[in-house]
Amino acid sequence: MSFQQGLSGLNGAAKSLDVIGNNVANASTVGFKSAQAQFADMYANSMNRSGNSPVGIGVTVANVQQAFTQGNVTTTNNPLDIAINGDGFFRMQSSLTDASPMYGRNGQFQLNKDGYIINPSENGAYLTGWLGTVTGGDPVPLKIDTSNIPATPTTAVTSVLNLDSRMTVPTVTPFDLTNSDSYNSTTGVTVYDSLGNSYNVQTYYVKKATPATAGDTDWDIYTAIDGTVVDGGAAAGIQPVGTLEFTNTGVLDPATTQPAVTLTTAQLLPFAKPGAVFPSPITINYTGTTQTGQAFTPIKLTQDGKAPGVLSSFSIGKDGKITGSYSNGDTKTLGQVVMVNFANPNGLQPLGNNLYTASADAGEPLVGTPTTGQFGVLQARAVEDSNVDLTTELVNMIVAQRVYQANSQTIKVQDTVLQTLVSLR
Repeated sequence: MSFQQGLSGLNGAAKSLDVIGNNVANASTVGFKSAQAQFADMYANSMNRSGNSPVGIGVTVANVQQAFTQGNVTTTNNPLDIAINGDGFFRMQSSLTDASPMYGRNGQFQLNKDGYIINPSENGAYLTGWLGTVTGGDPVPLKIDTSNIPATPTTAVTSVLNLDSRMTVPTVTPFDLTNSDSYNSTTGVTVYDSLGNSYNVQTYYVKKATPATAGDTDWDIYTAIDGTVVDGGAAAGIQPVGTLEFTNTGVLDPATTQPAVTLTTAQLLPFAKPGAVFPSPITINYTGTTQTGQAFTPIKLTQDGKAPGVLSSFSIGKDGKITGSYSNGDTKTLGQVVMVNFANPNGLQPLGNNLYTASADAGEPLVGTPTTGQFGVLQARAVEDSNVDLTTELVNMIVAQRVYQANSQTIKVQDTVLQTLVSLR
């Protein structure tokens, strides 16, 4: 029986050395989880449990269990590298047509020629999630949409100013945008049509000699688009597009002034470039504009139009959202990385390439988004290192080696005993 015990011990120690060697070999493998050989003793029992021997018949390898503990997170320069900090696995599939899911923690990703996010395995497993702003449903391979985003025509301009009350009425009349003596101050803003063509809208402010309301101070507003004045009225000559009236406290007179000036589509139509239109009027809102004894100051000048945008970069947030940044300053959600967790991660079956497949022992996969519930957070431009502790593994290797040697001694001693029996005379 000692032969069998020693042989099982040799097999067990060899299996332990195999596991330790695999851990050491993968000490630098991103996302690798170390394993440990677990042993159980063996006893010979009869069917009716009679004649049981209190002496065991050796050892068996009961299980090789992986430790899904957190590895260190190391930053990288690759924007597609993703580290999981906490529980959960990435969900992947082997091809666009094979939707059988696989799971892993290796976050070294890259784009293939078709724009899909894949892992660095030989055939490139596809990272899955939800596309665009859609959430829920079956995860699909994530693809970075590199198409341009369309232009946004300008419909609103916000202009908050301080007009200098100390300025005098211009000495030159009527208004002439080429003569700075015919106006007091000016500001400019770029607006966009339906095709994203840009136009320079320059606004001029002219202090009036006679206010419409006694005690107020009036300023006429003239507008020019790309150097051509917009006629604000039907009367002869160039008319202002609006007037600002201020009380003696320096605020817009609420009884007489609408805080907005509107350039109608009819006024804008002559300026539209070929093939483009201004689908809506452009409203210039002056709410908050003041007139004080301080120098003319543009405080805020914004507009809501955008030129067409080209995808310039994208980033992955800690919640797994993939956000694209465009050349026109816009951002857009391109997709959502999903995570999966299991009631018993140790029930996962290794497939190689840092990937696992689910089994009945693992339980049903729980799909969700990072930072929610039991799922960890994602860190872009980073990877999770192997959780192998080389110092511990080298010590375990020495112990396993000694166990192997000890079991060989068991066989050697049993051989000596048998030799002694055979030699009896």
